[in-house]
Amino acid sequence: MSSSPVPILATSADAMLARARTTFDIEAAAVLGLKQRIGASFVEAVQKILGVRGRVVVMGMGKSGHVGRKIAATLASTGTPAMFVHPAEASHGDLGMIKAVDLVLAVSNSGEVDELTVILPVVKRLGVPLIAITGGAESTLARHADVVLDSGVEKEACPLNLAPTASTTAQMAMGDALAVALLDARGFGTEDFARSHPGGALGRKLLTHVSDVMRSGDAVPSVRPDASFSALMREMSAKGMGAAAVVEREGRPIGIFTDGDLRRQIETGADLRALTAAEVMHPAPRTLRADALAVEAAELMEQHRITSVLVVDANGVLIGALSINDLMRAKVI
Repeated sequence: MSSSPVPILATSADAMLARARTTFDIEAAAVLGLKQRIGASFVEAVQKILGVRGRVVVMGMGKSGHVGRKIAATLASTGTPAMFVHPAEASHGDLGMIKAVDLVLAVSNSGEVDELTVILPVVKRLGVPLIAITGGAESTLARHADVVLDSGVEKEACPLNLAPTASTTAQMAMGDALAVALLDARGFGTEDFARSHPGGALGRKLLTHVSDVMRSGDAVPSVRPDASFSALMREMSAKGMGAAAVVEREGRPIGIFTDGDLRRQIETGADLRALTAAEVMHPAPRTLRADALAVEAAELMEQHRITSVLVVDANGVLIGALSINDLMRAKVI
């Protein structure tokens, strides 16, 4: 037979908001309580992790396991190699993932979870350092640990004081504090973060260079200063960039002509067919080096309200071109 559905009690909007605000108060108090209690043990934990030649192996059951997975992911993305191993699976072969060069970070509010405590003696025999994040200062986990980080809370936000709420918030905050302290100690910077997140927006901004997205070779629209206006328009149409560089014989760009320049020339009423590229170009074009970040090209375009920039080498010779559409396709902007 199926179980009876949980009855839904009629509750006022005010009561719902009051419960939510109480939850925020309880969980905020839990986190602030950690601030008052951390000290030498936290420093020791950071130093032990810094000294590890292998990985930080995070373990936890139930809700603490979910927190543990997040802690492992945060550590790994901020310069500390880490992975999560499920305690129940560890008893059935996954302990082989833990090597003598690793460190175990065990997360448990009570410190008495059977699936975790049963493997602690094996972890100790491996000679692996053990750090515990627990609310059970006298628990089995705490007694086995080399370092104990107290994540205890006075009460859960759950009105029954049963569902892990404030306790898991405290565990998460302690894990974040460890990760940030380690990040700082390692001198982990924005470029390091980007390398860990190459698929994200920050990764694209900090890792994508102009050379990665620019047009080069025959794809770069360019003409000589004495080229006719018709030849200039054919070059722009053929290369489809909405602009063309005007380049002297040595290969250095002396100007650029864009779709915007074309509209402005038409507005003057001039006979464009009689003009040369040098006569219609915009002189002193904006240029960048190929090793500049693509985000710098975006900033240059925004600053000068332009849609194209030219790319030159160390001698000022044209080697590429870049449009705002190129940056958008690369998801730099």
